[in-house]
Amino acid sequence: MEAAVTRRFLEHVPFDRLEFQPTEKSEPLGRLAVHVAEIVAWWTAVCEADRLDFTHFQPRVFTSSTDLLSYFDSLLADAKRALAVVDDAQFSKPWSMTHGGEVLFTLPKKQVARLFCMNHLVHHRSQLGMYLRLLGVVVPATYGPSADDDSVILIKPMV
Repeated sequence: MEAAVTRRFLEHVPFDRLEFQPTEKSEPLGRLAVHVAEIVAWWTAVCEADRLDFTHFQPRVFTSSTDLLSYFDSLLADAKRALAVVDDAQFSKPWSMTHGGEVLFTLPKKQVARLFCMNHLVHHRSQLGMYLRLLGVVVPATYGPSADDDSVILIKPMV
């Protein structure tokens, strides 16, 4: 369900406004949208490794909705595959986010999955919704209707 909602938000990103920032301290819209898409890859990292190192991380840049959505869809497919085969016992093991030799944090994988995969995604997706609202772009329904979208989101298991 979260993936479907996230994709709907990404579909509404106005690519003619990628440099928009609500404040000087805010991320530009384009960077925020890519970050929302790339968080899905963290599920794969939690399932398949014991750390995620950001030493050589280079943020992706997209110039079209099609490319951004394709990237998100690819990362989501990888995450679904990883989640389908990971043994539940793996989620008790420690996992670290690092930058070279610096350990940013270490937590059990189950906490990382909840806090840094799910909660982090929801947090930044809501930021993206605020950007859309400020730009006068339709804000998709999330857990119920929005002021722009009276869709009812049905909770269905992820397939």
